[in-house]
Amino acid sequence: MAMNPAGHPAEAVPLQGRYDGLPGQPGAATVVQYTTVNINSEPPKDHIIWSLCCFAYSNPCCLGLAALIFSIKARDRKVVGDLEGARHYASTARCLNIVSTVLAPIIFIISLIVIISMIAEIQNMIRSHTTFRHNSEWPFN
Repeated sequence: MAMNPAGHPAEAVPLQGRYDGLPGQPGAATVVQYTTVNINSEPPKDHIIWSLCCFAYSNPCCLGLAALIFSIKARDRKVVGDLEGARHYASTARCLNIVSTVLAPIIFIISLIVIISMIAEIQNMIRSHTTFRHNSEWPFN
């Protein structure tokens, strides 16, 4: 493994000033090795599309709206160059999107069960009422 990346060869750099090293080698060139580390800090995802979908389709307790606001703030921070602030807002938007995405189907399923139960109970009440009416003796029959 090379110490220097391609395109960045090591250079011979003479030392400046007085050389107090080994006798017999005054003014000798010394090779200085260096390593260049390029950190590509990829900008964080702002989750704007996911937030829009949560806002439009699954917005329990306004979590989709809050996620959309944090996504827009993350995008603004990214444009300004504040990557740490963008990561913070994007992380919050992601958490809100997850909660919204999980809560929406749960609320839908619970609502569906309640509606089906109510319909079944109403049908039972109607059935028992009509059975009672036909089986009872009315004085005006």
